[in-house]
Amino acid sequence: MARHVEPDKIFLKMPSLRAIKAFTVAAKYQNFTRAAEALCVTQAAISRQIRELETHLGVALFKREGRTVELTEAGSIFYDAAYLSFVNIAQSAERIQNIGSKKRLLTICCTPAFSSFWLTHRLPGFFEQNPDIDINLISTENFLQLEPGTYPDVFIYKSADPRDGYHSVPLFHDLVYPVCTPRYLEEHPDIANNIERLFHTTRLNLSPYGRAQVAEHLDWQVWFSFFDISSQDKVHNPHIFNANDYNTLMRMVLNHQGVGLGWHHLVAPLIATGELVVPVQERVELKEKRHFMTHLNSKSNDDTFQRFRDWFLAEISHEVTRIQE
Repeated sequence: MARHVEPDKIFLKMPSLRAIKAFTVAAKYQNFTRAAEALCVTQAAISRQIRELETHLGVALFKREGRTVELTEAGSIFYDAAYLSFVNIAQSAERIQNIGSKKRLLTICCTPAFSSFWLTHRLPGFFEQNPDIDINLISTENFLQLEPGTYPDVFIYKSADPRDGYHSVPLFHDLVYPVCTPRYLEEHPDIANNIERLFHTTRLNLSPYGRAQVAEHLDWQVWFSFFDISSQDKVHNPHIFNANDYNTLMRMVLNHQGVGLGWHHLVAPLIATGELVVPVQERVELKEKRHFMTHLNSKSNDDTFQRFRDWFLAEISHEVTRIQE
């Protein structure tokens, strides 16, 4: 006699996964139109799925005011659970797909500046040595508040990671000096080897806004303070442009718009190619401010991670040698 399976109450009570998916994307963007674009469906389809979900749950998930939508308290609770579940499913699917693939995947998280000026210059060498490894790069300044379910294999940034399950390895310390283009120096020859004149030229300054998770902040005012130069001269104060994005500042430097502070590990390749020059000899060396490579403990014996670690630390070793020369 055939045995009958008892109804599964959990799955029977579950709302439609399609409706949950529509809700999750709409909640992520706080906009039904953008959600529709992200899922390649119509806005009407998104609205219909969310109404179906709200009817099933018996609560409103969004506050609707004109064209704007905002999550209700119930919506926020449901979004946190739904989004994390979808992230876990997506990551599991990716891992399963990689099981049958000859390619190995390593997820690395670092700042946009480190990605643009350090990592991208050197990755071709890594790929040449390791054609079977793909890199998934997460670029962010917000290391302590990554999206739920995001667990990079490797972090590279300016502090040891405090979270459980990770181990930090100290790398190099900061060496900071002014940089500009050869053209800017040619147009402003008075700043050459003259730190007082440098104080009165156009300076492109890294502001601390939104950068609270950086271990320390060094701007022009702090840099000059190491040499007992202050902004007391109000008559001849220079024009200063402030931005909290290092990539923006360096693009302006490369466009001959002023002098910026260069972190050695970021600007060294541009100096080597002659795109940037160092107008003065003064440097600030912060030996106590170190960068770290932080990795999942579970990856310690993983061949993919070990190969990246060995390559990365070899590159860093070359960097440290150049600083000491």
